Amino acid sequence: MIMRQYLHTEPVIAASYLFGCAGKARGAVVDPVEDIDPYLRDAERLGLPIRYVIDTHVHADHVSGGTRLAEAAGAEYVLLTGSGAKLPHLGVSDGEVLELGNVTLEVLHTPGHTPEHISLLGRDRTRSDEPWFVLTGHTLMVGDMGRTELASSAEEGAEALFESAERLRGLPDHVEVLPGAFSGSVCGRGLSGKPSSTIGFERRFNRAFSETDRGAFTELMLREIPPRPPKAEEIRARNMGLTSGVPSA
Repeated sequence: MIMRQYLHTEPVIAASYLFGCAGKARGAVVDPVEDIDPYLRDAERLGLPIRYVIDTHVHADHVSGGTRLAEAAGAEYVLLTGSGAKLPHLGVSDGEVLELGNVTLEVLHTPGHTPEHISLLGRDRTRSDEPWFVLTGHTLMVGDMGRTELASSAEEGAEALFESAERLRGLPDHVEVLPGAFSGSVCGRGLSGKPSSTIGFERRFNRAFSETDRGAFTELMLREIPPRPPKAEEIRARNMGLTSGVPSA
């Protein structure tokens, strides 16, 4: 399996991923930012044609490069079925599996940060049938979990996020956590500068992920909410295809 992590600091702090099966030459990109050239260049260099471009959720902090990258690569753009997006896309459902040769991605619906949020549980069948990694977007990050009021009320989002945390806590300790953001992002509080972790480490040391009491979890998520991303509503509408053009500063 090939895995490349991209750490972005301008214009937004985010992480995106190019990965897939080298033997079968099938790849995917998850949570691409607006500049799509690095993904296209690296996919060509690695001999890894992009089959799927996946957004874990409809972003509110930056304009996604998802649809442009999918068009340029001849790939399918993927969002959760029922996301409300008006852009051409392949809708996927909880439990569905995307095939990338020997690499598979199981779709997990993990709402809370936004209602349509998904995580992607990865396996490499050349190594094991056990899951190896989970791409968690802004649901679970290193040190905290994602803010909950960008696409719902903070309380409703926190309730949904608690259920998502319960589901992710059920994964084996060894599963690597590959999040969509790291320290400095406005989508979480007190995030680590280390852009990956494991389920086991986060279960022990992540203040939100380790909280198993529903009431205490909800109370925690309603405290210290960071300032909203600039133009959040406009950016989310743009990423859903409800408006055209890039929001002005």
